This record gives sequence, C-alpha cells and structure tokens, in this order.
Amino acid sequence: MLFSAHQLSCIRSHKTLFQNVSFELSPGQLLLVEGKNGAGKTSLLKLLSGLRRPDSGEVKWNQVNILQAESDFRTYLAWLGHQNPLKEDQTALENLTMLGHIRQRNQISMIEAVKTVHLGHVKHKFVKTFSAGMKRRLSLASLLIAKTPLWILDEPQAALDKAGITLFETLAEQHLKKGGMIIMTSHHSVNIAPEYIQTLVLGHD
Repeated sequence: MLFSAHQLSCIRSHKTLFQNVSFELSPGQLLLVEGKNGAGKTSLLKLLSGLRRPDSGEVKWNQVNILQAESDFRTYLAWLGHQNPLKEDQTALENLTMLGHIRQRNQISMIEAVKTVHLGHVKHKFVKTFSAGMKRRLSLASLLIAKTPLWILDEPQAALDKAGITLFETLAEQHLKKGGMIIMTSHHSVNIAPEYIQTLVLGHD
C-alpha cells in the first residue's frame, strides 16, 4: 500500500492556502500536518480524503488517482473531522452499529470497542447525555471497528482530557504497529514513537 500526494495546491476565496505539497506515506507511518491557523490544514485533509478537489496536483492510492472511478480508495479510508459522526438520539452501541455498516468490519466487537475507549458503563446511554470528551472517545471507537488501514484525522484529540489523549496515542501507535497509516493535524504535542512520524508544515517560508 502507498498513499501519496503530488504538487497539491488549494485556493480559497482567491487566496492560495498552500501549493506544491507532496509526500509519500507507507504502512506504519504517520504524517503530522502542522501550521498556523488559516494555513490550510483542514483543507489539505479534505483534499486527501477526496471530500474536495485540489486546484492542481493529485492524490494517489496505490498509484491510482483517488478521484478516478476505478479507485477503491474509499474502502480503505476512515475519516474523522471536527464534527463527531454521531447521532445524539441514539445510544453508544446504536451509533457504532450504524457506523459499522458503512465500511468493512474489523474483528473487534462493538462492545469490545466501547470498552476499549472506557465507555462500557454507558454503552446503552443516549449520546446526547455524553460530555464532549465522551463523544470524542466514541468517535475513536468507530475507527476501531472499521477495517481501514488509512486514518485521516482532523484534531483527533479535541475535547479529550489528559487520559483521553493518552488513550488516543495508544490506539494510534497500535494501528501503526499493525501496518496502518495515519494523517492527522494537532494543536497538541503527539507522544508517539518518533520513528513512525514524518511532519509536513504548511505556511512556512
């Protein structure tokens, strides 16, 4: 597996956010996207996930442009943006069951996934009763149930407390050790073994 970007540029409201962005990501690697507010970090992740088209350049999965009809990229991707993909009027387990139908399932059970993110005691509670941190943990559980090697995550530690951030880092490193790939943004330091990480800084001279 190989995920790559080639000479990407993004223009918003007649302003060039970034240009000539290129990288290659192999199994077991994490790309940490950094930059000041407004540098285009979220826009880049949306280009990489296929949610937006680049103004120039291309994104490839196994040497095939992800926007081409023959690309099977979507079946390998798990996307987590700023908004949690949860329904407030459903329970934790109901949300995971719904999300589990979207992609090929991993071997982990729904209950095991909920317990892994320390929400087993509220698995039958409605999400609308959860704190912001609990909702983020449940969103992380949705990554565990999907059999997707590539995670693209926009501020995955948002709303998490110190224990939640440590949990995320543990889950991320386990994913990398299994040959998974991660692309993420973060305003926090990332305590993951440096041999897994490469860094892309947007907006630097």
